[in-house]
Amino acid sequence: MNRLVSAGRNLSGFALIVGATGIAGIAAYVITWLVPNLIGDVDYKIFAVFWAALFLVVTALSGIQQEVTRATRPVVPGGAAGQPGEPRPARAARFAALAALVVLLATLGTAPLWQAAVFPELGWALVVPLSFGVASFVFVATVCGTLYGLESHRPLALLIVVDPMLRLATVGAVSLFSGDLVALAWAATIPFLGTLVLLWPLVSPAVRAPSQLDVGYRALIWNVTRTLGASASTGALIAGLPLLISVTGAEESAALLSTLFLTITLTRAPLVVTLMSIQGYLIVHFREHLSSVGADLRKYLLLVAATAAVLSVAAWLLGPPVFGFLFPSLSIVLDGWFFAVLVGSSALLGSLCITGPAVLARGSHSVYSIGWIIAAVTTIIALAAPLGLLERTTLALVAGPIAGLLVHGVRLVQLRGRVTAA
Repeated sequence: MNRLVSAGRNLSGFALIVGATGIAGIAAYVITWLVPNLIGDVDYKIFAVFWAALFLVVTALSGIQQEVTRATRPVVPGGAAGQPGEPRPARAARFAALAALVVLLATLGTAPLWQAAVFPELGWALVVPLSFGVASFVFVATVCGTLYGLESHRPLALLIVVDPMLRLATVGAVSLFSGDLVALAWAATIPFLGTLVLLWPLVSPAVRAPSQLDVGYRALIWNVTRTLGASASTGALIAGLPLLISVTGAEESAALLSTLFLTITLTRAPLVVTLMSIQGYLIVHFREHLSSVGADLRKYLLLVAATAAVLSVAAWLLGPPVFGFLFPSLSIVLDGWFFAVLVGSSALLGSLCITGPAVLARGSHSVYSIGWIIAAVTTIIALAAPLGLLERTTLALVAGPIAGLLVHGVRLVQLRGRVTAA
């Protein structure tokens, strides 16, 4: 009976998170459609690079969320938490404050090394909102990780929905009435902290529920550091891909790059964003069901493959006309085959978002990171290949995730049959 109740609760939580992610995805789609139509190709390229840089770092910092998720456990009344000989439980709030300060100082401190290359048009005017945004996200990551670990899915779903909706309101308002790129940058970053402030009265009771992290500060920092390497690579493969393409394709026209960025963002989002958003759920699920990890993995991966197969055909046939309808002001629309490649490669990347939590739940932090890092390095090498822009982008989209999947797959085969965390 207890098992049935637990399964029902997990299914309900999964549905809530997927539903919230769907709403968030719609908001992101509206932003992606609205901004280029209001500010034009050239300005959108600048904003798209800022957006990519922002969410590259945000995705990197999502490693904090993943590790806090893995480590957070509810305190059972009368349990053994805090007994002599155990590591002193780390407090997530203190860790978040310290991590946010480190991220803020690191971003501002290293900016002289990269701001001219990344933001050649506006430089420091975009560095400041970027630094504020990524530091703010540390608190979001910690709160979401805690809620995932406690399986508090309702307040978590609320956070997932309100953040992009607030961003849609701020970015939409600035695009409509001003179009100033610095104001747009602030409009994209303020919602991280704004969402927490707005929802704190509703979220705080769940965050303050009796819980502890299963490691002390030193182990938490070490685990987060290893996980950050993987999440930084995830950011390079997903949110940061337009930035990487921009750096390796500086000689390309702004019109072609704008079209490519839009096509990649809109076409890959349904699969990749959904699977990225449920990684916390998957970490907890695999952690609590170690004996069925293999069977669950096969089920999830087959579902992703089947979905991608159907969507790839639809993208080949419908991608160009739909894209041309949504963005009539753009002078270039890519061929259907490239839309299909984007959807198919998103399934490979989405599969990494499934194998990663399975490896991490088994305690294999290093292999988890190595898989993502190898995927990112392979992607970057492919983008530097002496090929045309679309050809080397295609190679990068396919080769990178396959390399990472091979690393995770080998480790999961090694762990097959074990029912305790590695």
